[in-house]
Amino acid sequence: MTTPAPSIRIGIFGHDINSPQQRHGCCLWNAGYASCVEACEAVPVPIIKERHQSWEQSLNDLHGVLIVGHDQGQRLSVTETESLCVWARENLFPILAVDHGLHLLNSSFGGTTFQDVCREMPDALQHRHPPEPGLRHAINVEDGTRLAKIYGEGEIIVNSEHRRAVQRVARVFKPSALALDGIVEAIEAKDEDWFALGVQWHPASPSASGLDIQVFRGLIQAAEARFAMSSAASDGKRVVAA
Repeated sequence: MTTPAPSIRIGIFGHDINSPQQRHGCCLWNAGYASCVEACEAVPVPIIKERHQSWEQSLNDLHGVLIVGHDQGQRLSVTETESLCVWARENLFPILAVDHGLHLLNSSFGGTTFQDVCREMPDALQHRHPPEPGLRHAINVEDGTRLAKIYGEGEIIVNSEHRRAVQRVARVFKPSALALDGIVEAIEAKDEDWFALGVQWHPASPSASGLDIQVFRGLIQAAEARFAMSSAASDGKRVVAA
């Protein structure tokens, strides 16, 4: 994989709950979303949107966005998050959504969510196990998906620990990973020009594996590609104008 340019700036929308003192599961960098973005040699930027600002104004100097949400953290604003997702699709802005961020990405375009997967799907595997934080189980990455390019096709093990889950996938997305019981563990945009990926597991937590850094690299590479295309288009306009 190519090394991302340090000038790429990734916005983080949501609360980064991991302590800087905790190490990522591979012990090569600190846990937390900002640390993972930095490990990929990009710049993490907390997103603080003012009420009078549009998303275009709030994300003006950014190249991609991470939407993060957890049971332990502050709840994401549904209205603000869904409006961000809609804006990102309209502008082909790269987006990676994690845990509750995944659910909001999906619901922004008509998808639905199980509020308690263990109660609503009693035959499902144990996706939540409070006595043992960092529950890990197998998922199958679908062939031919963007996620397969990031993780590789077939079965991988992830730290997927959650109460809510995708119930119906929105039409603009397709499932890119399923648990062995059929629960959707990842979705991605059908539009190949829009990098939009949502994952149910926690790739920045202390229980994540070294392989999980790939999902951040995928976002950053998509941000680089979009930035390069927009820069080339701007240069072309200047040449024509001259």
